[in-house]
Amino acid sequence: MWPSFVINLAQNMTRLENSRRQMEALGIPWARLDAVNGWALSKEEIAEVYSVHLNRRYARHPLVRPEIGCALSHVEAWRRIAEGPEEGGFIFEDDFAAAPNLPRALKLLSTPQSRWDRVKLFSFNPAPRMVWKEPLCEGLSIGIPYRVPTCLTAYGLTKAGAARLLERATPFFRPIDEQQKFFWETGLRVALVLPPPVQVGDQEAETGTIGSVRRADAATRRSAGGRRPFHQLRYQLGYALRLHFHRLTRHGR
Repeated sequence: MWPSFVINLAQNMTRLENSRRQMEALGIPWARLDAVNGWALSKEEIAEVYSVHLNRRYARHPLVRPEIGCALSHVEAWRRIAEGPEEGGFIFEDDFAAAPNLPRALKLLSTPQSRWDRVKLFSFNPAPRMVWKEPLCEGLSIGIPYRVPTCLTAYGLTKAGAARLLERATPFFRPIDEQQKFFWETGLRVALVLPPPVQVGDQEAETGTIGSVRRADAATRRSAGGRRPFHQLRYQLGYALRLHFHRLTRHGR
């Protein structure tokens, strides 16, 4: 089985214990990956990895510090896989909730791949539109979703896929979970396991959540006359058109 990495901020001990308990109960070998604390980054460190210019032009909203730290944490996980001895690996955020069939799914996915580069183990939509789908094992299927799900709660990467992500990891300008929707920018084939063997677990954390910081930042920007609804509409329409074009022209990608 490919190695599994759990991204965890040092202060979030409750989440770490929940992750440890689940992994050990299911017999999944794993390693903790120390997450990057975005609040501890200097302005110079942020400027090296985050493009404000591209964010203003192509993203829905400015990134808050926890989002920047989250992105850098996943980049480090990609590096571990790309430079590791195995042909792939699995990445978990520390708020996952594992189903009993997760070990079987991970074992089956830890094989030489020819049809995907990244595989999602979680989706908010339990029945998404699929480009293609085939059985993975009894009770589970795998395929390419028409629209790549957001949220990086749990996913797998081939070694080659991780290396490709690293090539263009920085500077980033979108939230890391949203970035994966634009699969045509990296050329990665993103698959999805259904029904997802991972759900979102307890969201409470000693350090708070990205969502709460993002909402507070959005409220501040609205009161200061921030980005208008037209910007959001243009973003959504542009994404939908590009998604449709790439699904039509590159079936199965």
